[in-house]
Amino acid sequence: MKALVATLALAAVAVLQSGCSTLPPLEPRTPTTAITATQDTALGKAIAPRAAEHPGKAGVHALAQPTDAFAARILLAAAAQRTLDVQYYIWHGDETGYLMFEAAWQAAERGVRVRLLVDDNNTGGLDETLAALDAHPNLEVRLYNPLAIRGMRVLNYATDFTRVNRRMHNKSLTADNQATIVGGRNIGNEYFGAGDATVFADLDVLLVGPSVREVSGAFDLYWNSGSAYPAAALVGPPPADARAWLQQRFAATRASPAAAAYIDAVKRTPLVTELLAGKLALEWADARLVYDDPAKTLGKAERSELLITRLEQVIGKPQRALDVVSPYFVPGETGTAAFARIAREGVKVRVLTNSLAATDVAAVHAGYAKRRNELLASGIELFELKPSAYAERVREAEGRKLGGSSSASLHAKTFSVDRERVFVGSFNFDPRSAQLNTEMGLVIDSPTLARGVSEGFDSLIPRFAYEVRQDTGGLVWIERAPDGEKRYTTEPETGAVRRGAVGVMSVLPIEWLL
Repeated sequence: MKALVATLALAAVAVLQSGCSTLPPLEPRTPTTAITATQDTALGKAIAPRAAEHPGKAGVHALAQPTDAFAARILLAAAAQRTLDVQYYIWHGDETGYLMFEAAWQAAERGVRVRLLVDDNNTGGLDETLAALDAHPNLEVRLYNPLAIRGMRVLNYATDFTRVNRRMHNKSLTADNQATIVGGRNIGNEYFGAGDATVFADLDVLLVGPSVREVSGAFDLYWNSGSAYPAAALVGPPPADARAWLQQRFAATRASPAAAAYIDAVKRTPLVTELLAGKLALEWADARLVYDDPAKTLGKAERSELLITRLEQVIGKPQRALDVVSPYFVPGETGTAAFARIAREGVKVRVLTNSLAATDVAAVHAGYAKRRNELLASGIELFELKPSAYAERVREAEGRKLGGSSSASLHAKTFSVDRERVFVGSFNFDPRSAQLNTEMGLVIDSPTLARGVSEGFDSLIPRFAYEVRQDTGGLVWIERAPDGEKRYTTEPETGAVRRGAVGVMSVLPIEWLL
Protein backbone atom coordinates (compact mmCIF):
# COMPACT_ATOMS: atom_id res chain seq x y z
CA MET A 1 0.00 0.00 0.00
CA LYS A 2 2.83 2.40 0.84
CA ALA A 3 4.40 1.74 -2.55
CA LEU A 4 1.09 2.51 -4.28
CA VAL A 5 0.69 5.77 -2.37
CA ALA A 6 4.26 6.77 -3.27
CA THR A 7 3.66 6.02 -6.94
CA LEU A 8 0.46 8.08 -6.96
CA ALA A 9 2.25 10.94 -5.23
CA LEU A 10 5.04 10.91 -7.83
CA ALA A 11 2.43 10.85 -10.59
CA ALA A 12 0.69 13.87 -9.09
CA VAL A 13 3.98 15.78 -8.95
CA ALA A 14 4.70 14.85 -12.57
CA VAL A 15 1.30 16.16 -13.64
CA LEU A 16 1.88 19.45 -11.83
CA GLN A 17 5.34 19.81 -13.35
CA SER A 18 4.00 19.10 -16.83
CA GLY A 19 2.14 22.38 -16.93
CA CYS A 20 -1.22 20.56 -16.95
CA SER A 21 -0.35 18.80 -20.22
CA THR A 22 -0.48 21.88 -22.43
CA LEU A 23 0.33 21.40 -26.09
CA PRO A 24 2.62 23.87 -27.88
CA PRO A 25 1.07 26.26 -30.41
CA LEU A 26 0.62 24.93 -33.93
CA GLU A 27 2.30 28.00 -35.37
CA PRO A 28 4.78 28.50 -36.81
CA ARG A 29 3.84 25.62 -39.07
CA THR A 30 4.06 25.83 -42.84
CA PRO A 31 1.21 24.16 -44.76
CA THR A 32 2.42 21.94 -47.60
CA THR A 33 0.61 19.86 -50.20
CA ALA A 34 1.42 16.94 -52.47
CA ILE A 35 3.79 17.57 -55.37
CA THR A 36 1.73 16.80 -58.46
CA ALA A 37 4.25 17.39 -61.26
CA THR A 38 5.79 13.94 -61.09
CA GLN A 39 5.01 12.51 -64.52
CA ASP A 40 8.70 12.69 -65.46
CA THR A 41 9.84 10.54 -62.51
CA ALA A 42 10.81 6.92 -63.02
CA LEU A 43 7.53 5.80 -61.46
CA GLY A 44 5.54 8.30 -63.51
CA LYS A 45 7.11 7.17 -66.80
CA ALA A 46 6.62 3.49 -65.97
CA ILE A 47 3.00 3.80 -64.90
CA ALA A 48 1.68 6.27 -67.52
CA PRO A 49 1.58 3.89 -70.54
CA ARG A 50 -0.30 1.20 -68.60
CA ALA A 51 -2.68 3.70 -66.99
CA ALA A 52 -3.45 5.14 -70.44
CA GLU A 53 -4.68 1.71 -71.50
CA HIS A 54 -7.15 1.71 -68.57
CA PRO A 55 -8.45 5.32 -68.32
CA GLY A 56 -9.97 6.17 -64.97
CA LYS A 57 -9.06 2.79 -63.48
CA ALA A 58 -6.67 1.97 -60.65
CA GLY A 59 -4.03 -0.72 -60.98
CA VAL A 60 -4.15 -2.92 -57.87
CA HIS A 61 -1.71 -5.54 -56.59
CA ALA A 62 -2.54 -7.35 -53.34
CA LEU A 63 0.18 -7.68 -50.69
CA ALA A 64 -0.78 -10.63 -48.51
CA GLN A 65 2.65 -12.07 -47.65
CA PRO A 66 4.55 -10.18 -44.92
CA THR A 67 7.95 -10.04 -46.61
CA ASP A 68 6.41 -8.80 -49.86
CA ALA A 69 4.56 -6.10 -47.91
CA PHE A 70 7.76 -5.01 -46.19
CA ALA A 71 9.91 -5.10 -49.33
CA ALA A 72 7.32 -3.16 -51.31
CA ARG A 73 7.50 -0.30 -48.80
CA ILE A 74 11.30 -0.22 -48.75
CA LEU A 75 11.57 -0.42 -52.53
CA LEU A 76 8.87 2.16 -53.16
CA ALA A 77 10.71 4.56 -50.86
CA ALA A 78 13.94 3.77 -52.75
CA ALA A 79 12.22 4.48 -56.09
CA ALA A 80 10.92 7.90 -55.04
CA GLN A 81 12.63 10.80 -56.80
CA ARG A 82 10.59 13.81 -55.76
CA THR A 83 8.28 13.14 -52.85
CA LEU A 84 7.52 10.53 -50.18
CA ASP A 85 4.47 10.85 -47.91
CA VAL A 86 4.19 8.36 -45.04
CA GLN A 87 1.34 8.08 -42.53
CA TYR A 88 1.05 5.43 -39.79
CA TYR A 89 -0.67 4.71 -36.49
CA ILE A 90 2.14 2.55 -35.04
CA TRP A 91 5.85 2.76 -35.80
CA HIS A 92 7.96 0.57 -33.54
CA GLY A 93 11.63 1.10 -32.81
CA ASP A 94 12.51 -2.49 -33.74
CA GLU A 95 14.37 -3.98 -36.73
CA THR A 96 11.74 -3.34 -39.39
CA GLY A 97 10.94 0.03 -37.83
CA TYR A 98 14.54 1.24 -38.13
CA LEU A 99 14.94 -0.22 -41.61
CA MET A 100 11.92 1.86 -42.64
CA PHE A 101 13.33 4.94 -40.89
CA GLU A 102 16.53 4.42 -42.85
CA ALA A 103 14.61 4.14 -46.13
CA ALA A 104 12.91 7.48 -45.44
CA TRP A 105 16.22 9.10 -44.42
CA GLN A 106 17.99 7.80 -47.54
CA ALA A 107 15.21 9.26 -49.70
CA ALA A 108 15.78 12.62 -48.01
CA GLU A 109 19.52 12.26 -48.67
CA ARG A 110 18.73 11.92 -52.40
CA GLY A 111 16.85 15.22 -52.32
CA VAL A 112 13.35 13.72 -52.01
CA ARG A 113 10.92 15.75 -49.92
CA VAL A 114 9.81 13.39 -47.13
CA ARG A 115 6.78 14.05 -44.95
CA LEU A 116 6.39 11.63 -42.04
CA LEU A 117 3.12 11.76 -40.08
CA VAL A 118 2.93 9.39 -37.11
CA ASP A 119 0.24 9.05 -34.48
CA ASP A 120 1.92 9.88 -31.18
CA ASN A 121 0.26 7.22 -29.05
CA ASN A 122 2.93 4.58 -29.76
CA THR A 123 6.12 6.63 -30.17
CA GLY A 124 7.45 6.04 -26.65
CA GLY A 125 11.25 5.85 -26.68
CA LEU A 126 11.53 7.33 -30.18
CA ASP A 127 11.77 11.05 -29.40
CA GLU A 128 15.52 11.22 -30.03
CA THR A 129 15.19 9.32 -33.32
CA LEU A 130 12.33 11.49 -34.50
CA ALA A 131 14.29 14.63 -33.59
CA ALA A 132 17.31 13.39 -35.54
CA LEU A 133 15.19 12.58 -38.60
CA ASP A 134 13.39 15.90 -38.40
CA ALA A 135 16.74 17.70 -38.36
CA HIS A 136 17.30 16.70 -42.01
CA PRO A 137 16.44 19.64 -44.29
CA ASN A 138 14.42 17.40 -46.63
CA LEU A 139 12.56 15.42 -43.98
CA GLU A 140 9.79 16.79 -41.77
CA VAL A 141 8.13 14.83 -38.96
CA ARG A 142 4.74 15.71 -37.53
CA LEU A 143 3.07 13.97 -34.58
CA TYR A 144 -0.66 13.45 -34.75
CA ASN A 145 -2.71 14.28 -31.65
CA PRO A 146 0.47 14.39 -29.55
CA LEU A 147 0.98 13.56 -25.90
CA ALA A 148 2.08 16.65 -24.04
CA ILE A 149 3.70 14.69 -21.18
CA ARG A 150 6.67 12.94 -22.80
CA GLY A 151 8.00 11.01 -19.80
CA MET A 152 5.21 9.21 -17.92
CA ARG A 153 3.07 9.06 -21.04
CA VAL A 154 0.17 7.27 -19.39
CA LEU A 155 -0.50 10.44 -17.40
CA ASN A 156 -1.83 12.07 -20.57
CA TYR A 157 -4.84 9.77 -20.24
CA ALA A 158 -5.34 10.93 -16.67
CA THR A 159 -5.17 14.64 -17.52
CA ASP A 160 -6.60 14.84 -21.05
CA PHE A 161 -8.48 11.59 -21.65
CA THR A 162 -11.19 12.83 -24.01
CA ARG A 163 -8.64 14.18 -26.50
CA VAL A 164 -5.88 11.56 -26.34
CA ASN A 165 -8.38 8.68 -26.48
CA ARG A 166 -8.98 9.60 -30.14
CA ARG A 167 -6.21 8.29 -32.43
CA MET A 168 -5.20 8.37 -36.11
CA HIS A 169 -5.43 4.74 -37.25
CA ASN A 170 -4.68 5.51 -40.95
CA LYS A 171 -1.87 3.71 -42.82
CA SER A 172 -0.41 4.77 -46.19
CA LEU A 173 2.91 5.24 -47.99
CA THR A 174 2.92 7.21 -51.25
CA ALA A 175 5.88 7.73 -53.59
CA ASP A 176 5.99 10.57 -56.13
CA ASN A 177 2.19 10.85 -56.09
CA GLN A 178 2.32 7.87 -58.48
CA ALA A 179 2.13 4.71 -56.35
CA THR A 180 0.80 4.06 -52.87
CA ILE A 181 0.42 1.26 -50.34
CA VAL A 182 -2.80 1.26 -48.29
CA GLY A 183 -4.07 -1.41 -45.92
CA GLY A 184 -3.97 -2.82 -42.44
CA ARG A 185 -0.27 -3.01 -41.60
CA ASN A 186 1.56 -0.63 -39.30
CA ILE A 187 5.38 -0.51 -39.11
CA GLY A 188 6.88 -3.09 -36.76
CA ASN A 189 8.18 -6.64 -36.61
CA GLU A 190 4.84 -8.29 -35.89
CA TYR A 191 3.31 -6.84 -39.07
CA PHE A 192 6.05 -8.32 -41.26
CA GLY A 193 6.72 -11.63 -39.50
CA ALA A 194 10.16 -10.57 -38.26
CA GLY A 195 12.04 -11.68 -35.15
CA ASP A 196 10.14 -13.55 -32.45
CA ALA A 197 7.02 -11.43 -32.70
CA THR A 198 3.59 -12.96 -33.23
CA VAL A 199 2.84 -13.10 -36.96
CA PHE A 200 -0.03 -10.77 -37.84
CA ALA A 201 -2.22 -12.03 -40.68
CA ASP A 202 -2.74 -8.86 -42.67
CA LEU A 203 -3.48 -7.36 -46.08
CA ASP A 204 -2.36 -4.27 -48.01
CA VAL A 205 -2.70 -3.25 -51.64
CA LEU A 206 -0.16 -1.55 -53.88
CA LEU A 207 -2.07 0.94 -56.00
CA VAL A 208 -1.31 3.05 -59.09
CA GLY A 209 -3.54 5.31 -61.17
CA PRO A 210 -5.90 8.19 -60.32
CA SER A 211 -6.81 6.86 -56.87
CA VAL A 212 -3.24 7.63 -55.74
CA ARG A 213 -4.07 11.33 -56.00
CA GLU A 214 -7.01 10.74 -53.65
CA VAL A 215 -4.63 9.20 -51.12
CA SER A 216 -2.29 12.20 -51.48
CA GLY A 217 -5.22 14.57 -50.99
CA ALA A 218 -6.25 12.77 -47.80
CA PHE A 219 -2.66 12.89 -46.56
CA ASP A 220 -2.55 16.66 -47.14
CA LEU A 221 -5.77 17.06 -45.16
CA TYR A 222 -4.27 15.25 -42.16
CA TRP A 223 -0.81 16.83 -42.53
CA ASN A 224 -2.28 20.33 -42.37
CA SER A 225 -5.01 19.54 -39.83
CA GLY A 226 -5.38 20.99 -36.36
CA SER A 227 -4.07 17.75 -34.83
CA ALA A 228 -0.72 17.47 -36.70
CA TYR A 229 2.07 19.12 -34.65
CA PRO A 230 5.67 19.69 -35.74
CA ALA A 231 7.75 17.10 -33.92
CA ALA A 232 10.43 19.67 -33.10
CA ALA A 233 8.02 21.41 -30.72
CA LEU A 234 7.59 18.25 -28.65
CA VAL A 235 10.51 15.81 -28.83
CA GLY A 236 13.39 18.07 -27.79
CA PRO A 237 16.59 18.90 -29.68
CA PRO A 238 18.30 16.32 -31.91
CA PRO A 239 21.60 14.69 -30.93
CA ALA A 240 24.68 16.87 -31.39
CA ASP A 241 25.62 15.13 -34.66
CA ALA A 242 22.25 13.85 -35.81
CA ARG A 243 23.59 12.47 -39.09
CA ALA A 244 26.32 10.36 -37.47
CA TRP A 245 23.97 9.30 -34.68
CA LEU A 246 21.38 8.02 -37.15
CA GLN A 247 23.97 6.26 -39.29
CA GLN A 248 25.21 4.42 -36.22
CA ARG A 249 21.67 3.32 -35.33
CA PHE A 250 20.98 2.19 -38.89
CA ALA A 251 24.26 0.23 -39.07
CA ALA A 252 23.50 -1.52 -35.77
CA THR A 253 20.05 -2.51 -37.06
CA ARG A 254 21.40 -3.88 -40.34
CA ALA A 255 23.97 -5.95 -38.42
CA SER A 256 21.33 -7.71 -36.32
CA PRO A 257 20.33 -11.29 -37.27
CA ALA A 258 16.63 -10.39 -37.20
CA ALA A 259 17.15 -7.70 -39.83
CA ALA A 260 19.29 -9.85 -42.12
CA ALA A 261 16.37 -11.91 -43.45
CA TYR A 262 14.45 -8.78 -44.31
CA ILE A 263 17.37 -7.11 -46.02
CA ASP A 264 17.63 -10.29 -48.09
CA ALA A 265 13.89 -10.18 -48.80
CA VAL A 266 14.23 -6.66 -50.18
CA LYS A 267 16.96 -7.88 -52.53
CA ARG A 268 14.90 -10.85 -53.70
CA THR A 269 11.45 -9.28 -54.04
CA PRO A 270 10.83 -8.14 -57.63
CA LEU A 271 7.64 -6.14 -57.02
CA VAL A 272 8.89 -2.60 -57.56
CA THR A 273 11.44 -3.66 -60.19
CA GLU A 274 8.57 -5.20 -62.13
CA LEU A 275 6.46 -2.09 -61.58
CA LEU A 276 9.22 0.14 -62.97
CA ALA A 277 9.61 -2.23 -65.91
CA GLY A 278 5.88 -2.21 -66.62
CA LYS A 279 5.61 -5.94 -65.87
CA LEU A 280 3.95 -6.10 -62.45
CA ALA A 281 0.65 -8.00 -62.54
CA LEU A 282 -2.10 -5.46 -61.82
CA GLU A 283 -5.86 -5.78 -61.55
CA TRP A 284 -7.36 -2.69 -63.22
CA ALA A 285 -10.58 -1.64 -61.53
CA ASP A 286 -12.60 1.29 -60.23
CA ALA A 287 -11.29 2.23 -56.78
CA ARG A 288 -12.49 4.90 -54.39
CA LEU A 289 -10.80 6.10 -51.23
CA VAL A 290 -12.96 6.51 -48.15
CA TYR A 291 -11.68 8.16 -44.99
CA ASP A 292 -12.67 10.13 -41.92
CA ASP A 293 -12.23 13.87 -41.87
CA PRO A 294 -9.46 14.61 -39.32
CA ALA A 295 -11.91 16.93 -37.55
CA LYS A 296 -13.18 13.67 -36.02
CA THR A 297 -10.12 13.73 -33.72
CA LEU A 298 -11.36 17.02 -32.28
CA GLY A 299 -14.94 15.77 -32.08
CA LYS A 300 -16.02 18.24 -34.76
CA ALA A 301 -16.71 16.08 -37.83
CA GLU A 302 -20.22 15.88 -39.22
CA ARG A 303 -21.64 12.39 -39.75
CA SER A 304 -21.47 12.94 -43.51
CA GLU A 305 -17.67 13.40 -43.13
CA LEU A 306 -17.11 10.04 -41.42
CA LEU A 307 -15.75 6.94 -43.13
CA ILE A 308 -18.64 4.79 -41.96
CA THR A 309 -21.12 7.07 -43.75
CA ARG A 310 -19.03 7.30 -46.90
CA LEU A 311 -18.49 3.54 -46.83
CA GLU A 312 -22.22 2.87 -46.73
CA GLN A 313 -22.71 5.18 -49.70
CA VAL A 314 -19.90 3.69 -51.80
CA ILE A 315 -20.10 -0.02 -51.03
CA GLY A 316 -23.86 -0.35 -51.39
CA LYS A 317 -26.23 -2.82 -49.72
CA PRO A 318 -25.28 -6.51 -49.95
CA GLN A 319 -27.73 -8.54 -52.02
CA ARG A 320 -26.30 -12.06 -51.88
CA ALA A 321 -23.14 -12.34 -49.77
CA LEU A 322 -21.10 -10.43 -47.18
CA ASP A 323 -17.77 -11.87 -46.05
CA VAL A 324 -16.06 -9.91 -43.26
CA VAL A 325 -12.49 -10.21 -41.97
CA SER A 326 -12.04 -8.07 -38.85
CA PRO A 327 -9.54 -8.73 -36.03
CA TYR A 328 -11.42 -6.51 -33.59
CA PHE A 329 -15.04 -7.36 -34.31
CA VAL A 330 -17.25 -5.59 -31.77
CA PRO A 331 -20.56 -4.91 -33.57
CA GLY A 332 -22.35 -3.61 -30.49
CA GLU A 333 -26.10 -3.63 -30.12
CA THR A 334 -26.78 -1.54 -33.23
CA GLY A 335 -24.25 -3.34 -35.43
CA THR A 336 -25.44 -6.76 -34.30
CA ALA A 337 -29.00 -5.84 -35.22
CA ALA A 338 -27.82 -4.57 -38.62
CA PHE A 339 -25.83 -7.74 -39.40
CA ALA A 340 -28.74 -9.90 -38.23
CA ARG A 341 -31.18 -7.98 -40.43
CA ILE A 342 -28.95 -8.47 -43.48
CA ALA A 343 -28.71 -12.21 -42.77
CA ARG A 344 -32.47 -12.58 -42.27
CA GLU A 345 -33.04 -10.90 -45.63
CA GLY A 346 -31.31 -13.85 -47.27
CA VAL A 347 -27.75 -12.55 -47.52
CA LYS A 348 -25.09 -15.13 -46.64
CA VAL A 349 -22.98 -13.45 -43.93
CA ARG A 350 -19.65 -14.92 -42.77
CA VAL A 351 -17.26 -13.34 -40.27
CA LEU A 352 -13.64 -14.19 -39.46
CA THR A 353 -12.20 -12.67 -36.31
CA ASN A 354 -9.61 -13.63 -33.70
CA SER A 355 -10.17 -16.47 -31.28
CA LEU A 356 -9.51 -15.71 -27.64
CA ALA A 357 -6.21 -17.58 -28.01
CA ALA A 358 -5.19 -15.40 -30.97
CA THR A 359 -6.35 -11.95 -29.90
CA ASP A 360 -3.88 -9.40 -28.57
CA VAL A 361 -6.67 -7.45 -26.79
CA ALA A 362 -8.79 -9.60 -24.50
CA ALA A 363 -11.17 -6.73 -23.72
CA VAL A 364 -12.08 -6.51 -27.41
CA HIS A 365 -12.82 -10.24 -27.46
CA ALA A 366 -15.15 -9.68 -24.51
CA GLY A 367 -17.09 -7.11 -26.52
CA TYR A 368 -17.45 -9.62 -29.35
CA ALA A 369 -18.15 -12.71 -27.23
CA LYS A 370 -21.26 -11.20 -25.66
CA ARG A 371 -22.83 -10.90 -29.16
CA ARG A 372 -22.01 -14.39 -30.49
CA ASN A 373 -25.30 -16.07 -29.62
CA GLU A 374 -27.39 -13.33 -31.20
CA LEU A 375 -25.27 -13.31 -34.36
CA LEU A 376 -25.42 -17.09 -34.71
CA ALA A 377 -29.16 -17.18 -34.06
CA SER A 378 -29.70 -14.90 -37.07
CA GLY A 379 -27.86 -17.32 -39.37
CA ILE A 380 -24.45 -15.61 -39.47
CA GLU A 381 -21.46 -17.95 -39.71
CA LEU A 382 -18.63 -17.19 -37.27
CA PHE A 383 -15.00 -18.27 -37.59
CA GLU A 384 -12.17 -17.60 -35.11
CA LEU A 385 -8.52 -17.78 -36.14
CA LYS A 386 -6.36 -20.60 -34.74
CA PRO A 387 -3.03 -18.93 -33.83
CA SER A 388 -0.61 -21.80 -34.48
CA ALA A 389 -2.20 -23.08 -37.69
CA TYR A 390 -2.07 -19.75 -39.47
CA ALA A 391 1.51 -19.04 -38.35
CA GLU A 392 2.55 -22.34 -39.93
CA ARG A 393 0.75 -21.44 -43.16
CA VAL A 394 2.61 -18.12 -43.40
CA ARG A 395 5.96 -19.83 -42.89
CA GLU A 396 5.12 -22.37 -45.58
CA ALA A 397 4.05 -19.64 -48.01
CA GLU A 398 7.27 -17.71 -47.35
CA GLY A 399 9.33 -20.85 -48.01
CA ARG A 400 11.34 -20.40 -44.82
CA LYS A 401 11.02 -19.89 -41.08
CA LEU A 402 10.04 -16.38 -40.08
CA GLY A 403 11.51 -15.61 -36.68
CA GLY A 404 10.82 -17.95 -33.80
CA SER A 405 7.12 -17.35 -33.28
CA SER A 406 4.67 -20.24 -33.60
CA SER A 407 1.69 -17.95 -33.05
CA ALA A 408 -0.42 -15.73 -35.30
CA SER A 409 -3.05 -13.08 -34.76
CA LEU A 410 -5.51 -11.69 -37.28
CA HIS A 411 -4.94 -8.03 -38.20
CA ALA A 412 -6.37 -7.68 -41.73
CA LYS A 413 -9.41 -5.47 -42.15
CA THR A 414 -11.25 -6.40 -45.34
CA PHE A 415 -14.65 -7.47 -46.53
CA SER A 416 -16.22 -8.67 -49.76
CA VAL A 417 -19.71 -7.71 -50.94
CA ASP A 418 -21.55 -10.02 -53.35
CA ARG A 419 -18.17 -11.29 -54.60
CA GLU A 420 -17.95 -8.11 -56.67
CA ARG A 421 -16.57 -5.34 -54.44
CA VAL A 422 -13.92 -5.44 -51.74
CA PHE A 423 -12.79 -3.07 -48.99
CA VAL A 424 -9.15 -3.01 -47.84
CA GLY A 425 -8.00 -0.58 -45.18
CA SER A 426 -7.70 0.21 -41.48
CA PHE A 427 -11.38 0.09 -40.43
CA ASN A 428 -12.47 -2.46 -37.84
CA PHE A 429 -16.12 -3.26 -37.19
CA ASP A 430 -15.97 -1.81 -33.68
CA PRO A 431 -17.08 1.35 -31.84
CA ARG A 432 -13.53 2.75 -31.73
CA SER A 433 -13.18 2.73 -35.52
CA ALA A 434 -16.69 4.06 -36.01
CA GLN A 435 -16.71 6.80 -33.39
CA LEU A 436 -13.23 7.59 -31.98
CA ASN A 437 -10.28 6.82 -34.27
CA THR A 438 -9.80 8.14 -37.78
CA GLU A 439 -9.69 5.46 -40.47
CA MET A 440 -9.12 5.06 -44.21
CA GLY A 441 -9.44 2.41 -46.89
CA LEU A 442 -10.16 1.60 -50.51
CA VAL A 443 -13.37 0.26 -52.00
CA ILE A 444 -12.36 -1.66 -55.13
CA ASP A 445 -14.82 -2.91 -57.75
CA SER A 446 -12.89 -6.08 -58.47
CA PRO A 447 -14.63 -9.45 -58.72
CA THR A 448 -11.17 -11.04 -58.77
CA LEU A 449 -10.13 -9.58 -55.40
CA ALA A 450 -13.61 -9.95 -53.90
CA ARG A 451 -13.79 -13.60 -54.92
CA GLY A 452 -10.37 -14.10 -53.35
CA VAL A 453 -11.80 -13.08 -49.96
CA SER A 454 -14.93 -15.18 -50.40
CA GLU A 455 -13.07 -18.24 -51.68
CA GLY A 456 -10.88 -18.01 -48.59
CA PHE A 457 -14.03 -18.60 -46.55
CA ASP A 458 -14.95 -21.49 -48.84
CA SER A 459 -11.68 -23.40 -48.47
CA LEU A 460 -8.80 -21.93 -46.44
CA ILE A 461 -10.54 -20.40 -43.43
CA PRO A 462 -12.24 -23.65 -42.28
CA ARG A 463 -8.73 -25.16 -42.11
CA PHE A 464 -7.12 -22.31 -40.17
CA ALA A 465 -10.00 -21.21 -37.95
CA TYR A 466 -12.47 -22.66 -35.49
CA GLU A 467 -16.10 -22.51 -36.61
CA VAL A 468 -18.37 -21.43 -33.76
CA ARG A 469 -21.85 -22.95 -33.60
CA GLN A 470 -24.75 -23.10 -31.20
CA ASP A 471 -25.51 -26.43 -29.56
CA THR A 472 -28.05 -27.56 -27.01
CA GLY A 473 -25.52 -27.10 -24.21
CA GLY A 474 -24.22 -23.74 -25.43
CA LEU A 475 -21.51 -22.80 -27.92
CA VAL A 476 -19.15 -25.30 -29.55
CA TRP A 477 -15.91 -24.66 -31.45
CA ILE A 478 -15.30 -27.00 -34.37
CA GLU A 479 -11.77 -27.69 -35.53
CA ARG A 480 -11.24 -29.39 -38.88
CA ALA A 481 -7.93 -31.24 -38.73
CA PRO A 482 -6.31 -33.82 -41.06
CA ASP A 483 -7.23 -36.56 -38.60
CA GLY A 484 -10.88 -35.54 -38.43
CA GLU A 485 -13.23 -33.07 -36.76
CA LYS A 486 -12.77 -32.04 -33.14
CA ARG A 487 -15.31 -30.22 -30.96
CA TYR A 488 -14.61 -27.99 -27.96
CA THR A 489 -17.15 -26.74 -25.44
CA THR A 490 -14.89 -23.97 -24.10
CA GLU A 491 -12.74 -21.49 -26.02
CA PRO A 492 -9.84 -23.60 -27.37
CA GLU A 493 -6.21 -23.08 -26.37
CA THR A 494 -7.14 -20.89 -23.38
CA GLY A 495 -7.09 -21.29 -19.61
CA ALA A 496 -9.82 -20.76 -17.07
CA VAL A 497 -8.33 -17.51 -15.77
CA ARG A 498 -8.27 -15.87 -19.22
CA ARG A 499 -11.81 -17.04 -19.96
CA GLY A 500 -12.96 -15.79 -16.57
CA ALA A 501 -11.40 -12.37 -17.15
CA VAL A 502 -13.20 -12.09 -20.50
CA GLY A 503 -16.45 -13.03 -18.79
CA VAL A 504 -16.01 -10.22 -16.26
CA MET A 505 -15.07 -7.66 -18.94
CA SER A 506 -18.09 -8.61 -21.04
CA VAL A 507 -20.46 -7.22 -18.39
CA LEU A 508 -18.53 -3.99 -17.81
CA PRO A 509 -19.80 -0.79 -19.54
CA ILE A 510 -16.67 -0.43 -21.70
CA GLU A 511 -17.98 -1.36 -25.16
CA TRP A 512 -17.79 2.24 -26.39
CA LEU A 513 -14.02 2.21 -25.74
CA LEU A 514 -13.30 -0.95 -27.74
